[in-house]
Amino acid sequence: MDVIVNILITVLVLVLIYIFLVAPRMINRADRAPFKNRHYAHRGLFDNNSDAPENSLAAFQKAVDAGYGIELDVQLSKDEKLVVFHDATLKRMCGVEGKVWDYTLEELQQMKLANSEETIPTFEQFLEVVDGKVPFILEFKLDRAQTRVCQYANEVLKNYKGIYCIESFHPLALLWYRKNRPDVLRGQLCEEFFRNPTYKGKLLYAILPYMPFNFLTRPDFIAYNHAHANNISRRTCLALGGLSVCYTVKSEEEYKRAKENKFELIIFDSCIL
Repeated sequence: MDVIVNILITVLVLVLIYIFLVAPRMINRADRAPFKNRHYAHRGLFDNNSDAPENSLAAFQKAVDAGYGIELDVQLSKDEKLVVFHDATLKRMCGVEGKVWDYTLEELQQMKLANSEETIPTFEQFLEVVDGKVPFILEFKLDRAQTRVCQYANEVLKNYKGIYCIESFHPLALLWYRKNRPDVLRGQLCEEFFRNPTYKGKLLYAILPYMPFNFLTRPDFIAYNHAHANNISRRTCLALGGLSVCYTVKSEEEYKRAKENKFELIIFDSCIL
């Protein structure tokens, strides 16, 4: 009998530890109401075979005109200017070798995006287009483990009157916001990395899908790959009151599944919702 009691106590303690590690922010929560009842255009309302490619001013303007919220990516140039660009490397979108941080802002803005005349915008240019008309989700790209990008973006946003929140795959970005801007809604981006052969055999990427660093960052929402909706940590966060966000829905069928899986905010591209 004592053995059974000890086992039950051990299981209970482990469950409590797990909940402590993965729980979202549960007190003094930031206001999430302004972000609801709206879909978010992934990198703007874009088509890389048009004159409005991803993360371009034209794609952002199209999203604003259509009344969609916007998800965008920000990182730093070589001279530490805030630029709106997703990939670490420039090859896919600009046909140029090297990484974003290998080039100055002036050099980056000489490059064309995909098959268009659009160039890589600054974060300030993005804000001028949006101008508080729609809410946006700002993703910080921390391909290098430094948070100056968060600091610089926060300085720019101090006088911005519109609605925004932040997210990142890297817990350091959320930790910076927890310490410095707890009033800003913050989200942990995640997916089941072990499903991707790129991450096979890498211990860190086997652990990250279960968000063990939430105890440090206490995210308000979890932005999870919609195809991995059954992840136990995602569902635990949802049960504990976390806001449920998904990326990236690309069809009406995927949208219906996302709604069935109780995703409240939906980031989409390649379709119109």
